[in-house]
Amino acid sequence: MCDSCAGIQLNWRRAPGHAELAQRRNRKEERASGLVTVTRYQCERCATIWDYENDTQNLHAGWSVVKI
Repeated sequence: MCDSCAGIQLNWRRAPGHAELAQRRNRKEERASGLVTVTRYQCERCATIWDYENDTQNLHAGWSVVKI
């Protein structure tokens, strides 16, 4: 994992990513609060794959590592 990816704050909504994250696809997932959007990203430098969950009802949604 590159230094930029290592600096991403996990599981916190509105935490920024970094400039080398390329957006891949979006999907909708069901949560207790309703449907949320989950966006897949891949780092162009180190190839780490990330999901960003945008759930306005959950402050602990946000960035999560899918694959290093």
